[in-house]
Amino acid sequence: MAKKAAHISETPATAFLRTHGVPFSEHAYDYAPHGGALHSAQVLGLDPFMVVKTLVMQDQDARPLVVLMHGNRTVSTKQLARQIGAKAVEPCDPQVAQRHSGYLVGGTSPFGTRRQMPVYVEQSILDLPRIVLNGGRRGYLVGIEPQVCVRLLGATPVHCALAE
Repeated sequence: MAKKAAHISETPATAFLRTHGVPFSEHAYDYAPHGGALHSAQVLGLDPFMVVKTLVMQDQDARPLVVLMHGNRTVSTKQLARQIGAKAVEPCDPQVAQRHSGYLVGGTSPFGTRRQMPVYVEQSILDLPRIVLNGGRRGYLVGIEPQVCVRLLGATPVHCALAE
């Protein structure tokens, strides 16, 4: 069940957005372990296509990267690897992802990460008027214009979505 927060404390992600003058909406909900984007979309009454997952992955040399994907799609690692010139791409182990991003898995935002990493965004996300993605804490999403990801993160558009 969605909950209203009287005050949501700052995260590295929201501090990053505020510093760069990005307007954003805040969406708090009751976090469910392993619920993912589909759970947050359901409890907030949002289309899972506009709820964007932040996935920390790595290439064959264990170099980390971030992939932004629709909440109701998965990443074709083969297609992604081919498009970014890597031999292979795979998800990072949760502890490794946390070390790279500075966020707990389930609360990972592409903004304000501990380590700067290349960001790739599924092309069709950029066609949406607005997206909702993690605000840097479990149970907390922020709504922004998708072009912010390109403008502030240098996100590279890719085509690697698979229907779940």
